[in-house]
Amino acid sequence: MSISAEALSSDFRASRHGGDYPRPQLVRRDWHELGGAWGFEFDDNDEGEAGRWHADPRFTRTIRVPFPFESSDSGIHDTGFHAVIWYSRQFGADELSQAGFGAGAPAPKRLHLRFGAVDYRARVWVDGSFVGEHEGGQTPFSFDITDVLDLTATEHTVVVRAEDDPLDAAQPRGKQDWQLDPHVIWYHRTSGIWQPVWLEATAATAVTVLHWTPDLVAGTVRVRVDLTRRPPAGSTLSYALSYEGTPVAAASHTIAEATATAVITLAGQANGQALEDLLWSPEHPRLLDATVTLSIGGHLLDEVQSYLGLRSTAVGGSAFLLNDRPYYLRSVLQQGYWPTSHLASPSADALRRDVELIKELGFNAARVHQKIEDPRFLYWADRLGLLIWGEAPGAFAFSPAAVRRTTAEWTAALERDHSHPSIVTWVPINESWGVPHLAHDPAQAAFARALADLTRALDPSRPVVSNDGWEHVDSDIVTVHDYDADGDTLGARYRDHAAVARLLAGTGPAGRRLLLPDQDPAGRPVMLTEFGGISFPGEDADAGSWGYSSATSTDDFLARLATVVDAARGSGVLAGFCYTQLTDTLQETNGLVDENRTAKAPIDRLRAIITGDRPD
Repeated sequence: MSISAEALSSDFRASRHGGDYPRPQLVRRDWHELGGAWGFEFDDNDEGEAGRWHADPRFTRTIRVPFPFESSDSGIHDTGFHAVIWYSRQFGADELSQAGFGAGAPAPKRLHLRFGAVDYRARVWVDGSFVGEHEGGQTPFSFDITDVLDLTATEHTVVVRAEDDPLDAAQPRGKQDWQLDPHVIWYHRTSGIWQPVWLEATAATAVTVLHWTPDLVAGTVRVRVDLTRRPPAGSTLSYALSYEGTPVAAASHTIAEATATAVITLAGQANGQALEDLLWSPEHPRLLDATVTLSIGGHLLDEVQSYLGLRSTAVGGSAFLLNDRPYYLRSVLQQGYWPTSHLASPSADALRRDVELIKELGFNAARVHQKIEDPRFLYWADRLGLLIWGEAPGAFAFSPAAVRRTTAEWTAALERDHSHPSIVTWVPINESWGVPHLAHDPAQAAFARALADLTRALDPSRPVVSNDGWEHVDSDIVTVHDYDADGDTLGARYRDHAAVARLLAGTGPAGRRLLLPDQDPAGRPVMLTEFGGISFPGEDADAGSWGYSSATSTDDFLARLATVVDAARGSGVLAGFCYTQLTDTLQETNGLVDENRTAKAPIDRLRAIITGDRPD
């Protein structure tokens, strides 16, 4: 007997508001997280696989999952080089029951073991049998483990071998340091399991992917659905969309293949005067709840809950456009790093708090830097109203291996995050990381251009920044990184169209050309996407504190901040800015708040500077 759509939707809304489910846009009722204590072992001699550790894991240490072993929250807190590590965890009947599998569960059921992210390469065994492997440290993967479960056992064992070579420069690693200790702008590493692991049972034929793409002009939503396999003949997919409990649209169609697309008409959007009543924006983050069911002959095969936002994002007339209107971005650089857990969030609540903090400071956008962020952060950006620039973690070398790895991981990120209304821009490369000779090597320039085109091919609904900061090739937005601390110099550089034209025609503030030959910036928005970086570490800061300029007191910090922000806001050309940065991160003490998210000055004064809403 299936649960009613109304009851399930109500339960879903209640749970979704908590932001705890690891995959918030494709939610099922039954699942069980496998976080907490796992067996753990370093394998510095890489002997575990030959020694069949997966068959009899007698690991001597305990780690707290999902925190990297380098972090204190893991219970290990070893920041040394350990390229190969092992995990083990047992689960039994109770965990299976909570995941919707086992005695009493409707048949047939398949049990899936899901990982949010394991950095960088993972091999997985269940009950001694190999179930699969995955490469890519910041994207999800899962395995159907039904057929390898030892059903005669009262307990089952999952074993994970993770490999994360800190010296591999061809591996997309973002801000993770390749040196033993953090230096300049790079941080302690995040190795192994660092996002949730969970069990989830489904029917044999079940939904695996949901992509929502709104079309505001047509008043429709295009949905793509992927299934685990080709469905039985006569199967039907049904969709029900609602807003705050009121039905908005419904549709259904037969499905004969393992993937299908449908266009759902939103009848209310045909009234042009009421068009904006359902649109999503930072000021009005309206979300539509969605129920998707797969059935045959009235028998329910699968049912999932999702959500979407109706909004468009584009560029035109030298402006960034949100819902076809010019929208000025007040953005902040977000590293997504915590002192006790590194790239992993210390809790789901911490992800929500970062979104709330960014908005409290007066920003309407964030550039998540060199990290494919936890989907639960994106959920709160969707729900609370924060624009996000999604950025790929960069490799540090250009090679066939780096090209393959970067392309595969970026493709997986685009697939995972397609439906988040908060994401409004894609950034596949930052500051020529991974393509260090982009300006002179045709192969590297071709790769940068190919990544931008690949992004547009997979998602033509969002602008693409080909290489944030400088050396642009076919970029929809021209972005500049400029850490000049002198407000007058900064203001003059971006004051008017003539000044910006001179800048774009020559060498940028960082000594790099901003546009490569044959790049025409006409009609494209120009943004200052890194600036500021004022270090204000506090009285007890380490001597190694670092920033692009330094403040000596709260008043000095506020004055310096106002100088550079006013210069950016005073430009008659810039379509937005991104201040560096939200939080202090290890030796980088250039945050508006410290590493524990405590503001360095009164929030209202910081907000007034960011928004420009200050008394004369």
